[in-house]
Amino acid sequence: MPDTTYKKQDSFVGIRYHGPVADVLSRVLAVPEKLARSGMTDYQQAQVRAACDELLDLAPAHGDGPPFTLQSYVIEEINRLPDAALPLYLFYRYRYETFPQRKVLDDFPPCIQVEPTSVCNYRCVFCYQIDDDFTKKNSGHMGMMSLETFKRIVDEAAGRCEAVTLASRGEPLICPKIEEMLKYASGKFLALKLNTNAWFLDEAKSHAILQADMNTVVFSADAASEPTYSQFRVGGTLDRVVKNIRRFREIQAKHYSKSRTITRVSGVQIPGTPDLDEMEKFWGDLVDQVAFVKYNPWENTYEQPVNRIATACSDLWRRMFVWWDGIVNPCDVDYKSTLAVGNVGKRGLSDLWRSEGYMRLRGRHLQKQRSQCAPCNRCTVI
Repeated sequence: MPDTTYKKQDSFVGIRYHGPVADVLSRVLAVPEKLARSGMTDYQQAQVRAACDELLDLAPAHGDGPPFTLQSYVIEEINRLPDAALPLYLFYRYRYETFPQRKVLDDFPPCIQVEPTSVCNYRCVFCYQIDDDFTKKNSGHMGMMSLETFKRIVDEAAGRCEAVTLASRGEPLICPKIEEMLKYASGKFLALKLNTNAWFLDEAKSHAILQADMNTVVFSADAASEPTYSQFRVGGTLDRVVKNIRRFREIQAKHYSKSRTITRVSGVQIPGTPDLDEMEKFWGDLVDQVAFVKYNPWENTYEQPVNRIATACSDLWRRMFVWWDGIVNPCDVDYKSTLAVGNVGKRGLSDLWRSEGYMRLRGRHLQKQRSQCAPCNRCTVI
């Protein structure tokens, strides 16, 4: 039997949205006519036209892979954007969805995942935070990103990358500079996203998040009752998290009624988690979306058996990970940075994205030599 793969392009087990799904077809139809006045480069305009052609079945997919489509949660993001922002959003989404499938390498990553901190207050059973070699104080992996490093990343990414996610190996809201970081990133990215366990989601941080013109806030939760929650999210309690998310909802409704921020509760589906109906019943009144993602055994990547997967990893063309100390890594399954390609303190993001180490790794994956790359040979992500 072939090894089971984890398709990053299709990681949702299910997602429920509480509200009507907008019909954005008429808005998409109008985009090509506005490109000449959009201020976008010829290259950007060409990608947007390709996206519209594929969406409207006016042309076959450009290269290998399925044609560009819009999922329901993406349609909701579009529904909250003004018409003037739609061409740039389509440019981002088209690259993010299709380039990894077609192995098209752009000058800049479609998405940058920035880690404000690698420290977390939880020890979730499916997370690499349970690896003592990673979390012990003298491991060299634990730390907080400086505001200077964060600003350097934002300054280089703004205008070149719309998708910036604040999350990775740790809990972002632990970072003492997180409110200043949110303020600095405000208004610079159409797809600014935050992942949090909501334990530290106090009133001040709620305002900071909502003032940052955030696209999506994901609250990580896998249960709708105790003791299930604290058994999976070790170190946390459901009551506090619910209280914090409810307060966030109330602040958004009272002070930011026109906010485009979409809220989502998202859990990792493992044996023992409730079904999506139960999750929706419990969380549905507190957030806009409820979802489960597939489980990927990354809590002990380096101890997994070597597999026979030869398909190239799509993340090598989709996103770049920047750790708290500026180290750039191709993925977070390799949470100990054995594949690190450099540091943003010494080289620019674009240069690192096309660096020799990154290109060599992509080449091996394309040549079906994944078995020669560690820990890629123990990972199931494609």
